[in-house]
Amino acid sequence: MIDPTKQAFLTSLFDAAVTAADARAALEPHLPQRPKGRTIVVGAGKGSAHLAAAFEDLWDGPVQGVVVTRYGYSCPTKSIRVMEASHPVPDAAGLAATDALFEAVSNLGPDDLVVALICGGGSALLPCPPQGLTLEDEQALNEALLASGAPIGVMNAIRKHASGIKGGRLAALAHPARVVSLVVSDVPGDDPAQVASGPTVPDAVTLEDALSLIKARGLELPPTVLAGFVRAPMPDDPVFEANEVHVIASARLSLEAAASAAEAAGVPAVILSDAIEGEAEVIGQMHAAIAREVATQGRPFKAPIVVLSGGETTVTLRHKDGRGGRNTAFLLAFAQAIEGMTGITALAADTDGIDGSEDNAGAFADGGTAVAMRAAGIDPADALRRNDAWGAFDGAGTIFKPGPTGTNVNDFRAILIDG
Repeated sequence: MIDPTKQAFLTSLFDAAVTAADARAALEPHLPQRPKGRTIVVGAGKGSAHLAAAFEDLWDGPVQGVVVTRYGYSCPTKSIRVMEASHPVPDAAGLAATDALFEAVSNLGPDDLVVALICGGGSALLPCPPQGLTLEDEQALNEALLASGAPIGVMNAIRKHASGIKGGRLAALAHPARVVSLVVSDVPGDDPAQVASGPTVPDAVTLEDALSLIKARGLELPPTVLAGFVRAPMPDDPVFEANEVHVIASARLSLEAAASAAEAAGVPAVILSDAIEGEAEVIGQMHAAIAREVATQGRPFKAPIVVLSGGETTVTLRHKDGRGGRNTAFLLAFAQAIEGMTGITALAADTDGIDGSEDNAGAFADGGTAVAMRAAGIDPADALRRNDAWGAFDGAGTIFKPGPTGTNVNDFRAILIDG
């Protein structure tokens, strides 16, 4: 049983991180000038509906457009249409949403403005197989990449060369209208071209680069998909000259807000990094090693302290029927590595409110969590091997379910060491 006071404290830090990425607060300082012509809003990602609603409230003038979000992540809007589609594997509703975004930015002039509201999850929500490929081909590519354990940057570099909308193509279609991209970053390093595979933001990764990444990582992709790869436009293409890109919220800003909230509560905080990548299990073991060192040796930090980190870990799928996501996988490895210790309590959660395949954002763990799993008839090591971290934490009764948050700045980890 997690100490309720510590659980409430860690939850307050998660809430502070999410609030720092609030749609209205993030948008307001970055609103573009009102154009002479029309204002068209397009968007994609798990938080795009909330961004659209906030933009409508803030914008001084008529606006129209369309955004696509994950099923269950919609919210009321006035004039901007909200569509829903599947995440993380694309579906036919995503194809319809892609067509709607294309239609929204077609036939615009130089006096028109396109505001692109882009956040994490947009890659899967905007399927657009190039000529010769099908939705099934794009689904197969996405599933292969998700199962590979490849970092998000590698996955996006590959995906944007097997798409008709990613890699800046949506912005290219909007030309000669000016495109202002307002991006909520969920990627390590906050490169806006990587968020949602950059539908309005090109990058310099070439087709040859993408093919080299596939070969270097030994990724086995369907031959039909490889044959259908197409070149994405480069950043120096003249169609992008008048465009603007702003990162309006990120893991860094959210972790800093959580650190401030901890210190306001009288607990010192340290941020390891906002850009941690790697296999979730390994990253969990690394964080546990740091927590043990602090608890037993008083280094590299003195307790009491909260250790914060963010980024995007990955999970190599070994069993496709497993339940859970990267944050619960991280925490399951962490829980086993601190078993029997007192004075260490952790929360790992996805800031969008959903971690993987179930309805939880993540979970809590302390030195007794692995014991509680065994008492429930669950072997935590076996659950980790079977990719069933959700089942393990559900058995222990420490699942964390805040519900959809309306934003997405990726993984959030908070470890309280007060022993």
